[in-house]
Amino acid sequence: MPDQAQPRGAAARRQGKKVVVIGLDCAAPQLVFDQWTEDLPNLRSLMNKGIYGPMRSTIPAITCPAWMSMMTSKCPGTLGFYGFRNRADYSYSKMVMCNSTTVKEKTLWDLLGEAGQKSILLGIPQTYPVRPINGCMVSCFLTPDTSCQYTYPKSLKTEIELVTGGYIIDVENFRTNDKERLLEQIYQMTEKRFKAARYLLRQKEWDFFMMVEMGVDRIHHGFWKFTDPQHRQYEPGNPFEQSIKNYYRYIDERIGELLSFLDDETAVLVVSDHGAKKMDGGIAINEWLQREGYLTLAEQPSAPIRFEQAKIDWSKTKCWGEGGYYGRIFLNVQGREPQGVIRPQDYESVRDELKAKLEALADEKGNQIGTRVFKPQEIYPRVNGIAPDLIVYFGNLDWRSVGSVGLSTIHTFENDTGPDDANHAQEGIFILYDPNYQGPKVQNPGYFDILDVAPTVLHLMGIEPPADFEGKLISAYEQQASYC
Repeated sequence: MPDQAQPRGAAARRQGKKVVVIGLDCAAPQLVFDQWTEDLPNLRSLMNKGIYGPMRSTIPAITCPAWMSMMTSKCPGTLGFYGFRNRADYSYSKMVMCNSTTVKEKTLWDLLGEAGQKSILLGIPQTYPVRPINGCMVSCFLTPDTSCQYTYPKSLKTEIELVTGGYIIDVENFRTNDKERLLEQIYQMTEKRFKAARYLLRQKEWDFFMMVEMGVDRIHHGFWKFTDPQHRQYEPGNPFEQSIKNYYRYIDERIGELLSFLDDETAVLVVSDHGAKKMDGGIAINEWLQREGYLTLAEQPSAPIRFEQAKIDWSKTKCWGEGGYYGRIFLNVQGREPQGVIRPQDYESVRDELKAKLEALADEKGNQIGTRVFKPQEIYPRVNGIAPDLIVYFGNLDWRSVGSVGLSTIHTFENDTGPDDANHAQEGIFILYDPNYQGPKVQNPGYFDILDVAPTVLHLMGIEPPADFEGKLISAYEQQASYC
């Protein structure tokens, strides 16, 4: 690779150590730290020797942007993307999908490369299309399929295909009623990912290794109702009752195999981008907006259809919503949208009105569900890109947002994108084992923040975090940090 400028503070670099980060997408703290701790001996060992606790995710708590917030120490507002699909402009329909080209901030491995450190990356979301790094990379589940160039360098693809017997990027469809097939696919994918991980750790030079396993997310969405007695669709004694627990035990065994490759001086982090929880149902956001007089359809559909297929009378529409694990509300503003109807001077009052009404939403029996509504300008230090005007956690993420129209109901218990039992939770997991750490063990909820991972990794590797990081070195290390 060509010589690159040293990052700020590189001259002050201390003697650092190697770092391994094992990412488990969607791993839930209540399962790892409470319910199943005794069944997860390798994770339990790291916890007993290190520090751990729930870790605050981004708002929104979703794979994109959460992993990139972790890797850049920049919030979604700074990154300028707020989910997998984001508005490309202020038209009514043009959306763009997140991928590696969407990330404009320097990642952890960019900074490490500038400092001469080699990285191995495996399955980290938003690394497709692949880019050159100082090291090697196997890209993520956003890769269309294995016919694409999903590795850097290109020659690594042949190695990965050979060692895994045919690499699997992601399961074909985790929103399916064919649960036997789904379970089989999840295990196959995970086995191949960890085979690739073991090969890379053994065969490639590295200072920083990171992998992300998506199977945890897929099994949560596919099997939560079978395993959680609190889920409204749970049936005792069903054949998949132990499916998630057994998979966690399987993951723990694979982690133990990775740990056996490491020396006693390597630091290990196990993290998730967010957690998981039962999903009570869906709120049909555009149906609700119609009933409240904010959204007008030029033609009512005779059956449920996607919002993009609906005929909207934009001249009479104040706002519309997007579906997903969280809700997004977009206002139709004069001078901003093509047929805007909200006067700029009324923008805040309309947002406040919507916020109050949304937070007062009840379930199908009239019980309050505790919806939370966020204004991007109030939760981010800056707002880049085109943010939603409101971000909505229906039932504080106990309910998802359903964007379809033509349902003739506000509350729905059928997911419009296929069977799905779980929603994301705001807190993921954080476990850190540092063989040289002598400070207190901390398990307080809210102690760890997703933005603090990158500065902490740099500290472990002897590199001063850049001044523009929005996270900080976790408090347990503050007294030990010294760059002079």
